[in-house]
Amino acid sequence: MSSVRPLARSDLPTVAEMLQRILRKTQAPVTPALESYLAEIFLDGPHRDPEIKSHVYLRDDGRVAGFIGALALPMVIEGKAVRGALCGTFMVDGHAEDPFAGARLMRAFLAGPQDISLTETANDISTAMWRKLNGTVLPGYSLEWLRVLRPAEFLVEAAKGFFGAARIASPVARLVDVFFRPGKVQSRFFSLPANTLPSEEADDQRTAALFSRFIEPYAARPQWEEASLRRMIAESQRKALYGTMVRHAVTTRDGRPVGLFLYYGDPGRIGRVIQILAAPGQTGAVIDSMLAHAARRGLAALRGRTMPTLIEAMLGQPFLFVNAGSSMVHARDASLLEPFRAGKAFFNGFAGESWSRLIGDRFDD
Repeated sequence: MSSVRPLARSDLPTVAEMLQRILRKTQAPVTPALESYLAEIFLDGPHRDPEIKSHVYLRDDGRVAGFIGALALPMVIEGKAVRGALCGTFMVDGHAEDPFAGARLMRAFLAGPQDISLTETANDISTAMWRKLNGTVLPGYSLEWLRVLRPAEFLVEAAKGFFGAARIASPVARLVDVFFRPGKVQSRFFSLPANTLPSEEADDQRTAALFSRFIEPYAARPQWEEASLRRMIAESQRKALYGTMVRHAVTTRDGRPVGLFLYYGDPGRIGRVIQILAAPGQTGAVIDSMLAHAARRGLAALRGRTMPTLIEAMLGQPFLFVNAGSSMVHARDASLLEPFRAGKAFFNGFAGESWSRLIGDRFDD
């Protein structure tokens, strides 16, 4: 009989193979590095809570054919410490053979001891499952934003996903974008902020301090232990598929920190923003500083995940928004949901799974 049970170390080779084939869509052999990292994240992860477990689905013959990853996320909600759990990697091998496998894994995750359950990467199928199990979609956290910086290079870079030969047009695109630089063409869509606040590189220690400082005003926020936060910050540096990491503290003219941005990307590419932090009233200034920095580095565009505070600062500016996956929340105590519904929760990015190497990194070694 098919069943669901907690993840064991002996399951990791099979889980790694499924991840490689189903989610990464490659037939490349699984490396020991990938298996090792799955153990680090889902068995020995930061903020490890021995009662919050990842689960596997077993078919009738005992073969592992599904997986749902769980990460402990201790939180403070309205001043009260609560146990949180983040639903990460979620997959079923051969869904048609047992269409209820995914739902059984989801129920196992939501039946855990956590007070509140979260995910930031639910696709349409997962979103439907969460809703059937009384999960709540968070619209303000469920959008991807895009800001084009160099229109011609952006079009070429976007086309590479469909036509590999499009890369030969890159030199021409760079020449075209010279024409679109601020001052050359008066275009609201392609104009960039001027006279932005300065920024400077932030090391791991300063980054941890800024995280602790800038999430404090949120009614719902992670309660990171310092060692665990430092581990997450260190691991977030490795995302080879996304390009060079840029992590800058934004300051006033007299050197007072007002925010931080973290993105990945190289000249001519579409950069990925993982986190934007800002002091109250400074979100727009931090975003402008980030855009100016990325433009100076020659990125074609930036994209990232929304939070309500970011949307408010981006309104009226030339950003594009699309729903590419949903952020969801589930709690047995409905009062815990209120800060999330009201947009007063710090969620997504580091308060999610985007920091981990499973998103954006290679495991070739």
